[in-house]
Amino acid sequence: MLTDPIRKKDQLKNLADYWLEQGNYRNYVFIILGVLTALRVSDLLRLRWDDVYNKNIDRCYSHFTVIEEKTGKSKTIALNRRAVKALQLYYPHRHSEYLFGGSRSGNFAISRNQAWRIMKHTVSKVPVDGNISCHSLRKTAGYHMWKAGIMPALIMDIYNHSSFEVTKRYLGIAQDERDSAYLRLKLF
Repeated sequence: MLTDPIRKKDQLKNLADYWLEQGNYRNYVFIILGVLTALRVSDLLRLRWDDVYNKNIDRCYSHFTVIEEKTGKSKTIALNRRAVKALQLYYPHRHSEYLFGGSRSGNFAISRNQAWRIMKHTVSKVPVDGNISCHSLRKTAGYHMWKAGIMPALIMDIYNHSSFEVTKRYLGIAQDERDSAYLRLKLF
């Protein structure tokens, strides 16, 4: 079954805030960065603190670069204020050199299965419309970019999609959204 983006901003906020209220900064940042970077979960889990945080000056970098595991392509991502704020909140509580380190002793990232369990647990506690998984975080970024009027070609570039048709299917642009576009068109 295909996963859906999180279309409602209040549901997205509630999803992230659930972990913040629990005092679990790792899972909070996982959701925040999952959306704000539009990275695949495999790339997100490989991030280390050194990728995003300059320990010498105790500040986040403005940008970081990853080599995507699936495509092998380099991608530079800007960290917006919300991402930086979440990282700064989490930094004093980190237990690993990985951003999303495991809770047991040792220095390793959580697994994809653990990330999936985090999302499933969160959705069981915070109702969200649609079929939601880790991949929903990535889709959510593009969906809200689309709704904000970001050029489709730029969204395609962010996702490394080969065509606009792929991007439209990926974002779940549904008939009701097409209908809305027609109905809002007031030229005469």
